[in-house]
Order: sequence, then structure tokens, then C-alpha cells
Amino acid sequence: MSELMKVSSTPHVRAKDSTARIMLTVAIALLPAAGFGVWHFGWKALLLILITVATCVLSEWLFCLAVKKKNTIGDFSAVVTGMLLAMNLPVSAPWWIGVIGGVFAIVVVKMLFGGLGQNFMNPALGARCFLLISFSKIMTDFSYVVPGGADVISGATPLACLKNGDPVVVRDMILGTVQGTIGETSMLAIVFGGCILIMAGIIDMVVTGTYILSFAIFVLLFAGRGLDWYYLSAHISGGGLMLGAFFMATDYVTRPITRKGQIIYGILLGVLTGIFRLFGPSAEGVSYAIIIGNLLVPLIEKISVPAYFGKKKADTKKVN
Repeated sequence: MSELMKVSSTPHVRAKDSTARIMLTVAIALLPAAGFGVWHFGWKALLLILITVATCVLSEWLFCLAVKKKNTIGDFSAVVTGMLLAMNLPVSAPWWIGVIGGVFAIVVVKMLFGGLGQNFMNPALGARCFLLISFSKIMTDFSYVVPGGADVISGATPLACLKNGDPVVVRDMILGTVQGTIGETSMLAIVFGGCILIMAGIIDMVVTGTYILSFAIFVLLFAGRGLDWYYLSAHISGGGLMLGAFFMATDYVTRPITRKGQIIYGILLGVLTGIFRLFGPSAEGVSYAIIIGNLLVPLIEKISVPAYFGKKKADTKKVN
């Protein structure tokens, strides 16, 4: 037996949760939205999900093998990253987009910084932003073939219609029978998956609720539509807001650790998303908002982590 002892500061909390269990629960919670995406967009959506997930898992395995590091694919974090990335891709994207995105997410954003727990931003969102910048035309093509038929549906997403002042149907946005990425169209399916995470004790509503509420207030104040609840409902139901609020903004690694910090973080995400959607050139803004929020987490924690017991008293004596 090793004589080394692990010493850490109090409090000492023991829990039955493990990284593998948490990540597996998140993957299960993503299944309703992913399943709806496959039903809505057809078999190509399933193929893209499988390719992206397989790429993420294989990339992590090969990286660990190359650097002679203990293999970590058993914690299911690569599976979750692959699912989230695939659900943020349009079904029209070629298979190699999933491969490039998966390699970038795992190798560049995650493993090169030390692996799970060391990445400074959400790997799936980091990869999506990389793909948006590198392959903007592919990543903004939301056309798809109707399952079981030969008709191709093309046109603007509901958020793009909102930005152009065109009418949208909020009911379709809630159900998911609209254009968009594979996993973000059905608000109903995403919220159902989010409820699974809440009931399992994986997340709470601090970050999610603060994010959605602050975004709603920002839209009401600055959209120039007054108390247009239909317009607000469309913004909340559309795009990646719900997917980001429940599954990506709540990432343990890239969110603040304190309750105060999480509230500040949620408000920041809501304001940034509102700015990008209302005043930016793109109709969406969730991905960039969360990435910027991730980068600002160290600063948020610096101003939100409370002083340790006795610090102020010690400082006072030192001054005197």
C-alpha cells in the first residue's frame, strides 16, 4: 500500500456520484432532443450524431494512447461532447464536419489543456464556434430532405424570420417542427431532458433560470417591441437558448462554483445573448455568449468567492 496521503482542506464530503454516472445521466437526458431531431430530419441526423460521437471517443482514446496517459473514455464525457456538438450541427452538414469538429473539441479544447476538469471552455461549443468561423456557409445551411419523401425544405430559421420582421409560429417552435440544428428545434424535448437532469440532482435552476430570465428582461427592454409576449415567447422557444441554458451553461467545469458567481454568470449570458440576437449580424448568439462567459469565469470567481474565515480580522491587525 502506498504511504502517500491525500491531504485537502475541509469540508470533506463523500458522495455516491461519479463522473461516469453524471455524464451518463446527461447523455440520457439529451436523448429526447436527439431522438426528436432524428425523427424530424431523418436518418442523416442519426448518422451525423453517431459519426461525431465516435470521433470524439476515438480522439480521446488515441490522444491518451499517444501521450501514455490513463484512458479516460470510460467517464462518458467524450460521448456527451459528441452528442452536444452533433446536436448543434445542421443536418445538411457533410459527415466530415462532424469529424473535424469532434477532433477539435476533444484534442484542442479539452485534452491539450489537461482533459476533463481542465478545459477553459465548453468543448462542444468551442468546436461549434470554430466550425462557424471556418465553414460558415455549411454551418448556416438548414435545408433538409423530408423523411419518407423527396421534397427538400429550405428557407430561414424562425430566429432569422424574427430578425427580418417576418411572422413565426411559436407552437411549431415549441414542438420542433421548424428548421434549425439537429438538437435545438424542439423546446419541449429539450426541457423534458432538462427536467431529467434536475430530478437526478445533476443541475439546479440557478444558472439556467438566471440565464433565461435575464435574457427575457433584456428583450423586453431593448427589442423595441414593448410588452410583446408573443415576440418574447418566440425568442425563448427558438434557437439554442434552451439547449444552452440546460446543457451547456450548466457545465460543472466552465461555470462558477459559488451561488453568487452563478447568478452573475447567468445574467452575463442573458445580456450577451440578447445583444448578439438583437444587435448582431447573426440571428443566434447562444454559442458565443457561453464561450465569452466561460472565458470570464475566473474573473467572476475572483469577485464572488467569499473571503476565508478570519481574513478580514487578520488584515486589520496587520494594518494596525
